[in-house]
Amino acid sequence: MSPEIAGIAVPPQQLLRVDALVKRFGGFRALDGVSFHVLPGEILGLVGPNGSGKTTCINVITGLHQPDGGEVIYEGRAIGGLASHRLVHLGVNRTFQIPRPFLSLTVRENVAIAATYGRRNGADFDRNALLASLELDRVADKPAAELNSVQQKMLDLARALATKPNLLCVDELAAGLNPAELERVALRLRELARTGMALLVVEHLMGFIEAVTDRVIVLNAGREIFEGALAAAIEDRQVVEVFLGSEHVG
Repeated sequence: MSPEIAGIAVPPQQLLRVDALVKRFGGFRALDGVSFHVLPGEILGLVGPNGSGKTTCINVITGLHQPDGGEVIYEGRAIGGLASHRLVHLGVNRTFQIPRPFLSLTVRENVAIAATYGRRNGADFDRNALLASLELDRVADKPAAELNSVQQKMLDLARALATKPNLLCVDELAAGLNPAELERVALRLRELARTGMALLVVEHLMGFIEAVTDRVIVLNAGREIFEGALAAAIEDRQVVEVFLGSEHVG
């Protein structure tokens, strides 16, 4: 709910604003004027068919790709084109579809490196509590190479959280998780949002998206075609056509 000053509603401050974002790969426009915003404490879902630009959008926001047009504004500052390590120190971090831990280092060492070089202030934090919250405490002293795929995903999330982001981009974290694991991860993401962290979640599993998001942006061919609640998206004619084909549109 928006705060009020002298009886007048004040819109909440946007943490992230993406404005007419363009990303080209040769002659192909992976992003073609995408615009949206994310509020502090909000979980925004990015959904769409394969090739719609979801991961490319996160890659531009987190500094892996340079934008070819438009703006990325974070906390009122233009950040488009800044390197990933600089963005981490500003409070922007992400997970990856395929985790990228230091395989020869232990789980605890991976998290320690992220905290040491990515954390925005020198204050210590409870690494054991972080590992326990993601059920990594039992494998904390194992090399990352010995973890299964789900544990590596949780380690990727732990490394990102160790830097204390204000904005966390989550790229297909739910893929490969069983129903119990999905429920635990959804609960954890909601807990993070309640601390004021904003999350931008790319996912194909609509049940997971429904469980965690406040709003969704539906992308198709690099453009946003819908913004709102997932329940409304599945009733939208254009969204149904993109996902299911025109023969399913009544």
